[in-house]
Amino acid sequence: MRTLDQQFRQFRHGTHWAVQASRLGLLFVTVVFGLLSVTGRMPELETQMVIYLVGMVALNLPHGGYEHFENLRRRGLPFGARYVLMYLSAIAGFVLLFFLTPVLALGLAFGTAVAKGGHGDLRAMDALVGSDHLRGRGRRVLAALVRGGAVIAVPMVFWPELYSSFSGFMVSVFDPSAAGPLLDRIEAARLPLGGLYGLAVLAHLGLGYATDGLSSSWLADLGETGLLVAYFAVVPVVVSIGLYFPLWYSMRQSGRAVAVRDEDPAPALPVPVVWGVLIAGALATALLATTLWVVAPNPLGTVGLLPGLVAFYTLFVCIVALPHVVVGEWLDVDRGIWYVP
Repeated sequence: MRTLDQQFRQFRHGTHWAVQASRLGLLFVTVVFGLLSVTGRMPELETQMVIYLVGMVALNLPHGGYEHFENLRRRGLPFGARYVLMYLSAIAGFVLLFFLTPVLALGLAFGTAVAKGGHGDLRAMDALVGSDHLRGRGRRVLAALVRGGAVIAVPMVFWPELYSSFSGFMVSVFDPSAAGPLLDRIEAARLPLGGLYGLAVLAHLGLGYATDGLSSSWLADLGETGLLVAYFAVVPVVVSIGLYFPLWYSMRQSGRAVAVRDEDPAPALPVPVVWGVLIAGALATALLATTLWVVAPNPLGTVGLLPGLVAFYTLFVCIVALPHVVVGEWLDVDRGIWYVP
C-alpha cells in the first residue's frame, strides 16, 4: 500500500479526474431523477430500459475486457492460457448452476455484483481517494460490503416491484416456474436485508470515524457512501444499474489503471496490437453471449423483446462477472485486475 505522501503528491486526496467525474455523474443523475419524481414526470419503463442497454452495452461492456487486457499483457503466454481456461471453466460451471437451481444461482450472481462493485471500489479508494481509516482486513471487508451492497440492497428496499419483476425475468430464462417462489423470497428478505445493510453502513462509517476522526479519507468515504445510497434510492433500479457501472465503476477503474501505469509502467504496445487484442476480446465476448443465447431454454424469458433483452443481458453480465472477480482478482494474488502497487 502506498504512503500518504505518495497519495497526496499524485492525487491530492481525491481530486483525481476519475473520482470527480464519477461523483458528478452520479450526483447529476440523482438530482435529475429526484426532480422527475417530485414533478411526476418519471420516464416510462421502456425509456428506462433503453437507458440501461445503452449504459451497459455501449458504454460499459468494452471496459471489462480492457481490465483483463491490462492485467494479462505483461504476464506471458503460459499464465495467460491458464487464466483464460479458468475463466471459461468458471463460466461453464455457473451456467450449469443456473440450469440446476436458477434461484440459488441468481443469489450467487447478486453476491458477485456486491463483490465486484465493493471490492473494485475499495481498490479504487486505495489508489485515488485514500483508505487510511480502514485499518485491518475486517474493516476493509465491511467497507467493500457497504460499497457493493448499495447496488443490491438499496434498490431492493426502494424499488421492490421493478426489482422483483426483473429478478423473475432473469430466472425465467432458465426456468419460468421458479419466478413465483423467487418473488416470495425477495419480498420476505427485503426489509431484513435493508435493515442489515443500514446497520452495516452505520458500523462502517462509525468505526472509520472512531479510528481516524474527520480525516480526508473518512470524509470522502462518508460523502461517497451517502451518494451511492441516495443514487440507488432515488433512481429507478433499471436506470441506476445501467448507469452505475459506466459512470462509477468503470470511470474509477480507468483512473486507477492510469495511476498504476504511472507508478508501474510497462512497455508500450504498438497501436495495431492493442486494437487487435481489443477486437479479439469483443468477438470472444460476443461469442460467449451468443452461446448463452443458444443454450438458454428461454433467452427472453417469458416477456417481450425489450424487457427480455434487459433480463438476458443482465444475466450474461452476472455470469461473466463471477470469473471476472474470482479469477481476475482473488486468485491472481500477484497482480489482479484491480492491482494497486
